[in-house]
Amino acid sequence: MVKLLRGIKRDVERILWAKAAGRCQFDGHNRLLYKSAVTNESLNLAEMAHIYAFSEAGPRGHGKLKAKPKKLNGINNLLLVCDSCHKKIDRNPGKYTAKLLKSWKEKHESRVRNVTGISPEKKRHVILYGANIGSENSPVNYDEAVSAMFPEAYPADDKPILLSTNSYNRDDGRSFWLAEAESLRNGFQTLLFPLTKDAENARFSIFALAPQPLLILLGSLLTDKISVETYQLQREPKTWKWQDSPKNFHFTVNRPDKTNGPPVLILSLSDNISKRRIHAPLGRKVTIWEVTIEKPQNDFLKSKVQLSEFRRCLRSLMVEIKKMHGQNALLSIFPAIPVSCAVELGRIRMPKADMPWMVYDHNNKLGGFQPALSIPEDDNE
Repeated sequence: MVKLLRGIKRDVERILWAKAAGRCQFDGHNRLLYKSAVTNESLNLAEMAHIYAFSEAGPRGHGKLKAKPKKLNGINNLLLVCDSCHKKIDRNPGKYTAKLLKSWKEKHESRVRNVTGISPEKKRHVILYGANIGSENSPVNYDEAVSAMFPEAYPADDKPILLSTNSYNRDDGRSFWLAEAESLRNGFQTLLFPLTKDAENARFSIFALAPQPLLILLGSLLTDKISVETYQLQREPKTWKWQDSPKNFHFTVNRPDKTNGPPVLILSLSDNISKRRIHAPLGRKVTIWEVTIEKPQNDFLKSKVQLSEFRRCLRSLMVEIKKMHGQNALLSIFPAIPVSCAVELGRIRMPKADMPWMVYDHNNKLGGFQPALSIPEDDNE
């Protein structure tokens, strides 16, 4: 009979820590085991749990290792866990079977291998931005955002950059736009602007749910000089992950027959915007340009290819509008577009070369489109 040494060798312990990345391997827990979650003090919270028990009478017994007792303390039979998870799996071995624990171990260690194997160039700061839409609050879930990025990119930090506000205003008055725009600009200057100066690590992934004028403003603050991946929440299926691009998709530009007044840009993508809705706030003496698709609806944007085509189309169109109306003419923008398009619309704006913009927002309480935000900021505000 082989006499077993109960202690686990130091090199096995080190390998287990490395494979687990210092986190609890209980599925879904993922707790850091080298510091306190409360005080952030450095301490060892890890325990090494046997999948098949060291003692034949222990939880799950010797199982498949009965004929190979020397492997009971081997790396393949150990989980790195916190004390509470260790007690949980050993007190209910019928629920936490060896098969289940092995699958958790492989899943956790595979994830660690994949994440740490990604090139540092794919490290991105995760920006979450939410603001009130009508009477609804717009939280954005961090875990869902990180899942959408993987495996093409991964978060630079274990916490997102939160640009979200807790405004009690609703988007039915000027006070809302002024307060939210100021909050967004302040948040950008405090949280994002310093990071944009780090040439090697100035890469961002944006997940946003907010009124379109604010999303356009966010994009204009970032500009296209910064490496940004903008994501779109899909309704069917509900996910932030990009889907396959639909076939035969294209944007259509409807140009004016003649110049009849100040320029207006209608973006009829998520919904149709009729000219009547433009004439109500601006009158009939306007020159209307429109970007639309065959069947405007709120879930048409599925892929990064479509978003790239949107940027290309709008960049070219902005040059065309400026050529006809002049750089100093105010361009009134009426958007019905997905959130990612709104951010990218702001990003394509060239601060020193493009016309000033006034972005409108539709509000049922106020009877239609109302002026929301000027870009650049109106000095009189």
